[in-house]
Amino acid sequence: MYRILIADDEGIAIDSLTFIIHKAYGSKCELRSAKTGRGVIETAESFRPDIAVMDIQMPGIGGIEAMKEIRRFCPDTVFIVLTAYDKFDYAKEAIELGVYKYLTKPLDRDVFVDTMNGAMAQIDREKERRSNTLRTWEKLETVIPLIESGLVCSLLLQESYGPEIDQYRSLLDIRESSGFMLLIECGESEEAAGSASPAPMANPIGTGIRIQNCCTRIREIVKDYSLRSVVGQIMANKIPVFIPHSAGEPDYSERVRFIEQLRQMIQQLEDKTGARFRIGIGTVKPIGEMRSSYQEALRSLHSGTEAVSHADDLPVACEYEKNYPIELENTLFDQLRRGLIAEAEESAERFFAWMQSTHAGQENSIRLKALEFVLWGEHLAFEDGGMGLYRFTDRQDYLDIARSSPPDELRRWFVEKLTEAAAKIAGKTSDRTGSLVGRAKDYIDAHYHCDISLDDVSRELDISPYYFSKLFKEGAGLTFIEYLTTLRMNRAKELLSDPAASIRDVGQAVGYQDPNYFSRLFKRQTGQTPSEFRGQ
Repeated sequence: MYRILIADDEGIAIDSLTFIIHKAYGSKCELRSAKTGRGVIETAESFRPDIAVMDIQMPGIGGIEAMKEIRRFCPDTVFIVLTAYDKFDYAKEAIELGVYKYLTKPLDRDVFVDTMNGAMAQIDREKERRSNTLRTWEKLETVIPLIESGLVCSLLLQESYGPEIDQYRSLLDIRESSGFMLLIECGESEEAAGSASPAPMANPIGTGIRIQNCCTRIREIVKDYSLRSVVGQIMANKIPVFIPHSAGEPDYSERVRFIEQLRQMIQQLEDKTGARFRIGIGTVKPIGEMRSSYQEALRSLHSGTEAVSHADDLPVACEYEKNYPIELENTLFDQLRRGLIAEAEESAERFFAWMQSTHAGQENSIRLKALEFVLWGEHLAFEDGGMGLYRFTDRQDYLDIARSSPPDELRRWFVEKLTEAAAKIAGKTSDRTGSLVGRAKDYIDAHYHCDISLDDVSRELDISPYYFSKLFKEGAGLTFIEYLTTLRMNRAKELLSDPAASIRDVGQAVGYQDPNYFSRLFKRQTGQTPSEFRGQ
């Protein structure tokens, strides 16, 4: 159904256009008409036409002015302009208003119908576009919460910044490389009379289960107060929220204003859910360090006595002296955890250079910091499984090295040990793969003549069959079956050189009980049957 408004000061013109439209489109169109500019505007306000057929020359408010006013409250209306005057100025103004067609009187019926067909097609395309947009929007409203939960989980559970975090940021159009965490906690009221500490949340699990039905509403409220919020899933009775933020802590006024907004948000959350809420806020950190901001938010909840507690207002975060290169320190250990050898070596050199340039007269502090970093770096490598067997006495000379080495030797030791820790982490996977593949080959070489399977070998190595299959292909360059078959065929070639050995005996000797199957497989592998190979 198309709503069509006809505006002309001549009744006969309105009747003529009405007749043409009814004959061409029948019940597909609902018609209204007006004879003055004012009447057109008033009719359009209530009728909201899809198409307006407008005569420019009308008494009172002219057609161009009427179109300007209608365009203000009906921006999607398609205008078809009619006039007895073929004046360029009118056409120019009409075109500027986005008029679909400019037709002159007397009107040709076929031209008018063709014009109406085009206008209706334009309306249909626009409706389809809006419908597609709404469908996409609806899908996004379903998918975006899942994407946001995925990002929050990755930020809190990953030890280092991974490529999937960049993918989440791209999907959510997050351009900031820093941010901070909120932790929203819910429960039931339980007053702690006479205590300066915060009253504990009663029935936290029950409340967490109960507000699951309010997840969508809670998310909407959080978004209303902080549009860029990335809302995670409810964990027990807590909701983690990541807030993208430019690098650097917000100033005092911004922090106070944000805390006040969160107080208002808590009131709305409590009104809508009937639960009690508190919020802890962490400090701004690089995205790869959101676990640290989350821990600050959690400690803020435990330490604060207010409904909203910020880590900067409480003694919950470690503070560093103004010129301490905490970002360089964090970068160094992030590179070490990720096994980035060259990058970790460069960062270690830079950190030691900073110590020498800014604390030249504090040799003992430099030596202590060097020992601290080396021990922590190796701790991370041991924790990651890259250092192999831990022996209590392996590092007994470290204290003497740190205490008595000349500055240049101390620097070399410092950089070498941290680089070595990064290399151990980087080589952990390949070393483990090589060891497992070697053990697997030894087992296969010793049992190739038996009826062995991938499950048998993976059980011998005490790892899952799927993981073993993947590791073996990576380390050996062949699948388990390819390696076993090649080994058996090579051994069969050796046995076939003995003319006294039958084809059946050779097949059984390399693990094939069915001589026909052995012969087919041998030909597939070598291009010859066992008999042809022996004859050659």
